[in-house]
Amino acid sequence: MFEPVIPYLLLLVFALGLAGAVRRVLLWRQGQPSPVSFWQGLAAMPRRYLVDLHHVVARDKYMSNTHVATGGGFVLALVLVVLVHGFGLKTAWLTWPLLAASLLMMTGAIFVWLRRRKPAAELPNSRLSRGPWQRLPKSLMAFSVGFFLATLPATGILPEGFGSGLLALLLLAACIWGLGEMVFGMTWGGPMKHAFAGALHLAFHRRPARFGGGRDTGLKALDLNADKLGVEKVTDFKWNQLLSFDACVQCGRCESKCPAFAAGQPLNPKKLIQDMVISMAAQEEVIYHGSAHPGQESAARTGCPDKPIVESMLDSQTLWSCTTCRACVEECPMMIEHVDAVVDMRRYLTMERGDTPGKGQEVLENLIATDNPGGLSPASRSHWAADLSIPLLKQTRETDILFWVGDGAFDMRNQRTLRALVKLLKAANVNFAFLGDEELDSGDLARRLGDEATFQRLAKANIRTLGKYQFNRIVTADPHALQCLGTEYAELGGDYRVVHHTELLAELHQQGLLQFTANGNARMTYHDPCYLGRYNGVYDAPRYLIDQLGYERTEMERSGFRSRCCGGGGGAPITDIPGERRIADMRMDDARAVNAELMAVACPQCTQMLEGVVEPRPEVKEIAELLLEALIVPGSKQTVPQQIVQQKVPQAVQQQPKEEAAHV
Repeated sequence: MFEPVIPYLLLLVFALGLAGAVRRVLLWRQGQPSPVSFWQGLAAMPRRYLVDLHHVVARDKYMSNTHVATGGGFVLALVLVVLVHGFGLKTAWLTWPLLAASLLMMTGAIFVWLRRRKPAAELPNSRLSRGPWQRLPKSLMAFSVGFFLATLPATGILPEGFGSGLLALLLLAACIWGLGEMVFGMTWGGPMKHAFAGALHLAFHRRPARFGGGRDTGLKALDLNADKLGVEKVTDFKWNQLLSFDACVQCGRCESKCPAFAAGQPLNPKKLIQDMVISMAAQEEVIYHGSAHPGQESAARTGCPDKPIVESMLDSQTLWSCTTCRACVEECPMMIEHVDAVVDMRRYLTMERGDTPGKGQEVLENLIATDNPGGLSPASRSHWAADLSIPLLKQTRETDILFWVGDGAFDMRNQRTLRALVKLLKAANVNFAFLGDEELDSGDLARRLGDEATFQRLAKANIRTLGKYQFNRIVTADPHALQCLGTEYAELGGDYRVVHHTELLAELHQQGLLQFTANGNARMTYHDPCYLGRYNGVYDAPRYLIDQLGYERTEMERSGFRSRCCGGGGGAPITDIPGERRIADMRMDDARAVNAELMAVACPQCTQMLEGVVEPRPEVKEIAELLLEALIVPGSKQTVPQQIVQQKVPQAVQQQPKEEAAHV
């Protein structure tokens, strides 16, 4: 038998694995400094792996069970192999558990093989990377079978010294193969690389607040005094971002949920992360064996850590295709932050090179000149409310609720939503006021387009304005403003309690301050805005309100945290990267698939994008408008008359042309 060889084999493999680990760490350390809590992170890693990560993995029951069998079986088996065959501790307390762990791993290997044996064209396996990944089930089997058979004599099932000659050589080969893939390959770049990098990624995650049920979705502020703004080369990323890229398991779950990829735009989030890995390790693109960025299937590029990413590995249109919807981030079992990487690279293109496609540059210039993306006169921001008698905060100085209007104030369609919300708040006798012309753009669009300087200027100006007044909460009908004010201003000194209008209206209804009739008779579905749901976790309040109106509510296949983006986020409508389909059309197809007659929305961007879909289609209505139609007037059982609901916006609301802004 080959038993005497195993300790030396283990020693050799672990020595080579350690050398590979050092080499891998040096690759990550090419990145920029990023402070982490070293020992605290290592201590938190087991829970993050066993609980937080598996909460995501468990969404796919097949892979969850498979991963428990293969991953759990391997870790236990490897520890026992070292004790039994490395140190010669052949007690029944160790040998029998080693057999059990090997069998568990063997079972997992079979399921991995079953998942990967289908042709690449068959769903859902088409999103799985092939190439070296196809040998993984064989390697798992070699390790588990090799050490299972090698352990049988130690349990007494087979006599000591059983097997010789060819059988011993075959078993030795299986053990070498298994150890080589599972230990040596883990640090030198094989399919198991994700296990080593992934464990450390969980320990030193750039967003530790995501663990333990937390939420951390705000973009990181950029030091505007830095020598370089944004990410030009892969080494401009933080070192733990490079570590996170290396943790990618190439499962393609991000790819399957990306709206841009589905629309045929040149973005595949899985390929994007692998582009970063290839650049970091100075490899050839041919080593990647998954789906390409749509339209770039024949690309064959070479990565280099010292060359600009866009010139060496990426087409700039790949970055501008992203809607920043975070569907990829929400779906990733390794909790990689794709959107952070995209925006970091956009920052360089926008602020260092002035390379913003479509109408992006014009919009950014408008924001600089007039503090709104349309280039309209700032004085016209409150014209939509000319007849509503809303108190101005600069007059009252304090209020319970500060109503943040957002850039819907300049859009006649979304002015209807704002007017409906004002009437609902008045009906509930809410003490509220708004900033009027003192309110500036929240900066969301500038930040997503990569213009961090304009974002920070707008944010700091708004923070100064808000600091002059007293209020308890901010309410807004714009989830993008909700994200900026409630999450991203905090890093710049603005810490506010911000709620979406659906949350406040649900609260008012529960307190009995608003009552609605339940006469809705249409089949309705609700579209979850990305910046309301995935960014801020607001899923229940809009549904609660809809359910008070009597409609037959049905959920689209992709709803909740898996909602399909409308295509309106991240500046996508402005950069306008061509694809095979429009994302909004695909979302409306989701509504048609459940025979919806009415689609409820809770975001001005979603309203605009979905109403832009060619009819016939379900009618699109904002939740505040639906509630106003069903509002029971205090002291009576009558709803608000339809002529009031449909009242036209005053003429004073008409937008002023961009040229007038220069005279303000």
